[in-house]
Amino acid sequence: MGVKGRSLEWSEEEIRRLGYAVVDAVAERWSGLRVEPPWRDATRAEVAPLLDEPCPEEGRPVDEVLRRAVEDILPIAGRIDHPRFFAFVPSSPAWPSVMGDWLASAFTIFQGTWLESAGPSQIELTVLDWFREWLGMPEGASGLFTSGGSAANLIAVIAARHRAGHPDQAMAYIGEQSHSSVERALLIAGYRPEQIRKIPGEAGYAMRTEAIRAAIAQDRAVGRTPVLVAANGGATNTGAVDPLHELADLAAEEGLWLHVDAAYGGFAILTPEGREKLEGLGRADSVTLDPHKWLFQTYEAGCLMVRNPDDLTAAFHIMPEYLQDTALGMEQVNFADRGLQLTRSFRALKVWMTIQSVGRAALEEAVRGGIVRAEAAERRIRDSDELVLLSEACLGIVCFRARLPDGVEATPEELDDWNRRIQDRVIEEGVAMMSSTRLGGRFALRLCPMNYRTTEDDVSQTIERIREFTRDVPVTP
Repeated sequence: MGVKGRSLEWSEEEIRRLGYAVVDAVAERWSGLRVEPPWRDATRAEVAPLLDEPCPEEGRPVDEVLRRAVEDILPIAGRIDHPRFFAFVPSSPAWPSVMGDWLASAFTIFQGTWLESAGPSQIELTVLDWFREWLGMPEGASGLFTSGGSAANLIAVIAARHRAGHPDQAMAYIGEQSHSSVERALLIAGYRPEQIRKIPGEAGYAMRTEAIRAAIAQDRAVGRTPVLVAANGGATNTGAVDPLHELADLAAEEGLWLHVDAAYGGFAILTPEGREKLEGLGRADSVTLDPHKWLFQTYEAGCLMVRNPDDLTAAFHIMPEYLQDTALGMEQVNFADRGLQLTRSFRALKVWMTIQSVGRAALEEAVRGGIVRAEAAERRIRDSDELVLLSEACLGIVCFRARLPDGVEATPEELDDWNRRIQDRVIEEGVAMMSSTRLGGRFALRLCPMNYRTTEDDVSQTIERIREFTRDVPVTP
């Protein structure tokens, strides 16, 4: 059935019919996730002939457009919400989040100013206050929702430099395990590479406080201005957490801004295990969170929490003439004054709908499931003759590699290549999607079983297949 392709107007009947068709497509996908492979990829040479085409001058039947989107475009991508997608830091959104995303988009919410979004802005403040309580930050702490952790880290870096007075020789201290977005944020904010100190980690990959203290003293001695310490609240590589209490003490003594990138790991604070690992998180000046990771939200949903939101306003507030009507007083928050975006979507609705629908306790159980599955994976790896553990399970991440069989010799490069080919087999045969990293210069396999759909059987069966591949894949090709 065709629809009027030359008009932007759609009848209520057409909206309902097409909306139900979209819901049917999503429901079918979700119900069939487990039987589908967790990964599908293609080269540009493969997809361009299928999808590259001239811009149509006239509209086409919308049913055909929808069919092509569902059948020809969307399947050629990683199924990041698949129960055996263990790569990177996956996202597995809950259904209320999808509903909230759809509603916020369809109701066309502009949430840059209170004038245009009083209800949505209050919901964002409410959800931020829930986060504040979870993190243990003081009354008055708040922040804003962002597109993701990269934007949140950038906003924090800019606010920290502004509070310090934009010194010419500003210095920042980050860990070797810091996310690339932290370094990128510093460069965007005007730090030159030599103004970014990368502090080596200990055996557990956490930064050493005394190494930071020594670097600060060296920099002050030559006239530089230490401004910022950026710590990990769950490093992407290993899940490592820096010594947050020690770093908070150091920042207070030295007058520095302590930022904690807890983009994925921060929501582990909901669990007893996470609270123990993340002790001291609430003392930070700013914390990056990504609800689209371990709070089971759709992309995009990042967040920055700040001890003193006035620091954000001081750094970002600008009042041009065309926005004079939005100056409604400090009590009515214009979120555009707290960050990068004037035009911004209503990201907090999906988070609010999820928490209201399932409750905090269910989220705690789901987050804890990821921690427990990673710990179970660690035990299986330790008990295996074919595998060797490279980093203990921490906040839902465990790293390991295949061990050379007895009597077999290989160069470090050959050993890395062998592990890489084992990873390729895991992906090619549809066992799971898993990513790799490097730890101490060594190629490492990495599991991140955070999806609430994932079971311990999914993890154990994947590890067993990896053990089999160590026998099937020759060490040298």
